[in-house]
Amino acid sequence: MRVLMFGWEFPPFNSGGLGIACYGLTKGLSRQGVEITFVLPRLEGNKGEDYMKVLYAGSGKVRFRSVGSILKPYITSKIYKEEFSRSDPKWSIYGSDLFREVYRYSQEAKRIAEEEDFDVIHCHDWLTYPAGIEAKKVVEKKGSKVPLIVHVHATEFDRTCGNPNGYVYYLERDGMNKADYVISVSNYTKDMIIRHYGINPEKVHVVHNSIDGESEPLLDEEDFEIKKYHKIVLFLGRMTIQKGPDHFLWIAKKISEIDDNVRFIMAGNGDMFSRIVEEAANLGIGDKVLFTDFLSGRDVDKAYRMADVYVMSSISEPFGITVLEAMKNSTPVIVSRQSGVSEIVKNCLVADFWDIDEMVNKILAVLNHPELRESLAIGGLNEIKNFSWDEPARKCISIYEKAIQR
Repeated sequence: MRVLMFGWEFPPFNSGGLGIACYGLTKGLSRQGVEITFVLPRLEGNKGEDYMKVLYAGSGKVRFRSVGSILKPYITSKIYKEEFSRSDPKWSIYGSDLFREVYRYSQEAKRIAEEEDFDVIHCHDWLTYPAGIEAKKVVEKKGSKVPLIVHVHATEFDRTCGNPNGYVYYLERDGMNKADYVISVSNYTKDMIIRHYGINPEKVHVVHNSIDGESEPLLDEEDFEIKKYHKIVLFLGRMTIQKGPDHFLWIAKKISEIDDNVRFIMAGNGDMFSRIVEEAANLGIGDKVLFTDFLSGRDVDKAYRMADVYVMSSISEPFGITVLEAMKNSTPVIVSRQSGVSEIVKNCLVADFWDIDEMVNKILAVLNHPELRESLAIGGLNEIKNFSWDEPARKCISIYEKAIQR
């Protein structure tokens, strides 16, 4: 089977869970014989070019195509304009409007669809939906049929916490309506797709994200200097309203009033970064919160291993792949109940994001009771060993086959 896949990031050049999910899924699909042409946006001549060539040369059934673009995941109109102003002058012909750029990208997809042979079109998140729709039209004009699958990793309601951009919402709904099937990363997100977008429940299939639990050895134990003197609570994610970094600070404030020996690491960047740094100072805990900015690769594993507990305080989390990463590193986790990952993991503690007191009590329980901390760490690691991207890949293949047979 041949799949034309449109995505917006891929390791090591990724800014969040979308790229990690695309990487894991393509590995799982490739292991089961699926041939993938993965279309990525890329500025001509950037570092990604060499990486793509290297990956292409040794990636077997995964091949990469690039389309010149300054689009990237989690982008807003404001961020797009900032990126545009810093880009090469040659990009001025495309204009500084985000949605015009999405349209231009969809027209580039038509060219790629003319050149490639494929059985299925698979699109990841809203920026790619117009591209998938245009690619499908190219095939239909030739008198053939090809199914369109849209994969929802997050909705505009998640990203904005209930205040969606009208045009982004339109593109999401249009893509879901025109798709043969919709893949949702959780039942939590499936419910949102049905309620807010009016999509037929029978059209939406849940394929939870995963992790290759046995893929890499854990880091050797390290002597982190800070752990000799302090207990560590970790936040790792984008500094955006969706991820609840402000809620994490309120949690940190309450814990600091109870236990002055606890320190908090906030790893990530985003549009709220400056505001969160300022808020930490305003709350009087600026000396207790360490900001690391965005982490990648083995630095992410080090952050998990350094922490006594990882807290995912998201307001609305379609999945939450960081929870699986933390468990793989033997780090106890406390998960927002408003998440997809809470549907599939057992060895964790769960609390409503808005219930600061419950979050605080559960964090302190982990910090102050070594037997609970060890139980969560060992149980989580053993649970993750049974996870693999092969199962999500098999579910996707089943959806592909069902769509082709329609």
